[in-house]
Amino acid sequence: MCTGSPSSNGSEEGSSASDQQPQQEVQEAEQPSTRTTHAVVPAATSEEILAEYGSNLKLLECNSQVAELLTILRDKNTTRSDFKFYADRLIRLVIEESLNQLPYTHCDVETPTGAIYEGLKYRSGNCGVSIIRSGEAMEQGLRDCCRSIRIGKILVESDANTHEARVVYARFPDDIGSRQVLLMYPIMSTGNTVLQAVNVLREHGVPESCIILSNLFCTPMAARTVVNAFPKLKILTSELHPVAPNHFGQKYFGTD
Repeated sequence: MCTGSPSSNGSEEGSSASDQQPQQEVQEAEQPSTRTTHAVVPAATSEEILAEYGSNLKLLECNSQVAELLTILRDKNTTRSDFKFYADRLIRLVIEESLNQLPYTHCDVETPTGAIYEGLKYRSGNCGVSIIRSGEAMEQGLRDCCRSIRIGKILVESDANTHEARVVYARFPDDIGSRQVLLMYPIMSTGNTVLQAVNVLREHGVPESCIILSNLFCTPMAARTVVNAFPKLKILTSELHPVAPNHFGQKYFGTD
């Protein structure tokens, strides 16, 4: 697990709906962080993560490349163009690893030389769902890996005082109940937004075990909240850290 010294502050990004819905600005359900200084803590071992969160929470391997990307994205001096470039790199890594969590089936193909190659292929019926607005930053990374994949959208807003989340818009493929779903949301501070999004997917017939949450930054509190509520849901994130970089959406889309 990657850990580092946090320096981010500010509230979660406002969410705007897509072209198919009324344009509006809403505050997402994650609670804003405050300027806080935390000591660097040792990386948790795989055994500690398994004991605390269970086997369905997986961390992207924190090699030097990933650690550098996390550092750049948290640095207040990073320009927007650099921020978007390096965010897209991290998104691609997370999406690639998320795809590894999808079910595969064995298949044989014939090579140009006439040999038979024993390989793998995705089982049919995968789709993506982004939580507007910050989740839309991850859509292109998914399309770069899965050219023709269908992507739905969920818009969640929260009460300014209570931070209670509610879904105000959802658009999915008609047969989403029979698909594996990659739910895309880059920042989890409390987990409230994800809880509401998963509830809507379940209402549309998607089994909890068929949802994979693709996430960039997650706090331990949010991880515990989501894991306790949905123990069969799979989570793939690049970092567990007590402070989430809640400036992500504003900086990525240039609205800060």
